[in-house]
Amino acid sequence: MVPARPPAARLAALIVAMFALGLAIPAGAASAAPPTGQRAAAAPDGDEEGGTPALRAQLEAASKGYLDAKRALDTSVQRQQQLATQLKTTETELTARSGKVDEIAGLAYRTGRLGTVSALLNSSTPEGFMDRARTLDAVAANEDRALRDLTATRDEVNRTRIALDGEIREQRKQVTVMAKRKDQAERALTVATTKARTTADSGSNRGTSTANATAAPRNSDGSWPSESCSVNDPTPASGCITPRTLHALNQAKAAGFTRYVSCHRNGGSGEHPKGRACDFAAQKGGFGGDATGGDKTYGNNLAAYFIRNADRLAVLYVIWYRQIWLPSSGWKSYSGAGGDPSSDHTNHVHLSVY
Repeated sequence: MVPARPPAARLAALIVAMFALGLAIPAGAASAAPPTGQRAAAAPDGDEEGGTPALRAQLEAASKGYLDAKRALDTSVQRQQQLATQLKTTETELTARSGKVDEIAGLAYRTGRLGTVSALLNSSTPEGFMDRARTLDAVAANEDRALRDLTATRDEVNRTRIALDGEIREQRKQVTVMAKRKDQAERALTVATTKARTTADSGSNRGTSTANATAAPRNSDGSWPSESCSVNDPTPASGCITPRTLHALNQAKAAGFTRYVSCHRNGGSGEHPKGRACDFAAQKGGFGGDATGGDKTYGNNLAAYFIRNADRLAVLYVIWYRQIWLPSSGWKSYSGAGGDPSSDHTNHVHLSVY
């Protein structure tokens, strides 16, 4: 009878067998293995997300700042439209009330104001006296109300105009912030690579997507709620991810992008350990070499899907095939840390969310 191998020996034998079959151990925890028949790329030397920790920190800050400023700008533009409508309505009321006051003033000029004492003394009976008193009270109240309404409407017009001016100043401020954040991201990328390419010549990464994602939940003011790594990662990587990351993952699957995905990663820098990023394999077999042909088309279309739905899914950036897409700048060159398919992102689409 052959004695049973201890667990450690069985695990070592399994690893040796995997290498003998040409399979690669997944990056990260052992539980991150792809489903049967798939394979994951071995972690390259250095940081497997590509770039440097400092670069990614700059890109994260720049994209978050840009999205926050854009949300504030959109809110301000909406508020400006509401104020413009309110101003138009109030100015119409002001014109009408000014006409009413002018009418009262004109009548008083033509007929002379009815003296209170003479009006009451001209009453021949007690009943007439009381009628005249009530009439005088009504006239005085009507004139007073008309003047108060006119004054209140003028004040409302002035307040609305001041608020409109404030919204215009707010919009100018947010546009300036957006420009600074765009410059921050592009400067960081320029320093990181000597072969920066602009959106105009990034056509090889352009795919097609007409699918609309369901928007992730926002705060009442339109901002993104703060989220922690608090829900289970359903991918083989296990660990935790944020609710917004899970939402983006499920939306991509619903849109038909169902190939191997790995999200959480223990240790290192970047968004994976925070549960705010996922890697979507371009090839059916998992993370292999450079994607070509239909696999590259799959990656192009997946990247296009995330870009089309960037505002709905709170996309911070997308990395694919040596390029990075930023909400502020579109596609830019992105050099890998190790020059391999994983750090160059030529075998998977990287998604980071807010």
